[in-house]
Amino acid sequence: MYTTRAGLIPGFHGYDKKIADEVINQKTSLLESSNEFDWLGHGMYFWENSPARAMEFAQFLKDNPSKAQKPIEQPSVIGAIIDLGYCFDLVNYEMLSLLKSGYEVFKDAWEKQGKKLPANKAVGHSGDLLLRNLDCAVIETIHQIRKDRNMQPFDSVRGVFWEGDDLYPNAGFKEKNHLQLCIRNPNCIKGYFYPRELKLEYSKV
Repeated sequence: MYTTRAGLIPGFHGYDKKIADEVINQKTSLLESSNEFDWLGHGMYFWENSPARAMEFAQFLKDNPSKAQKPIEQPSVIGAIIDLGYCFDLVNYEMLSLLKSGYEVFKDAWEKQGKKLPANKAVGHSGDLLLRNLDCAVIETIHQIRKDRNMQPFDSVRGVFWEGDDLYPNAGFKEKNHLQLCIRNPNCIKGYFYPRELKLEYSKV
């Protein structure tokens, strides 16, 4: 009953300015990510309500071109107005139980085939699991099961992540904590825009 999210929310995607212009002017579309290590499975990715994090990521890809699928010359941010629709919301306790059940199905199927389970992995000196091969496989298994059983497909996936260094000693917060959105149904995206800067003279004290 509560998996359909009411209302529209802003999502942000870091990209090259040239491509961002083409998306906003409807000359091209954002591509679906289909990597084996995608954190929330396959789809179009957005940072929920965080244009600054999207820009930071775009700048990171410019500074580290080997990690970018396409070179970024001028980092930019695209905003999207999103209706999550029927959402596989991994902040929801019930949906976490479904994710765990999906893991058991996936694990059983792979073990019967004598295959080694994929693993989530850290990269470099970071302790963050930046390559989420296991999570991606489990989430995609759940989508496939629903398709095979003619069940209502999820339009989107939403997850919360703790990422980066501690904000301060013994902190319960990381420097890059964020909510991430994976949009599987492109009809969830109602429009694109460039984020505006706040006009401080009009802001409330």
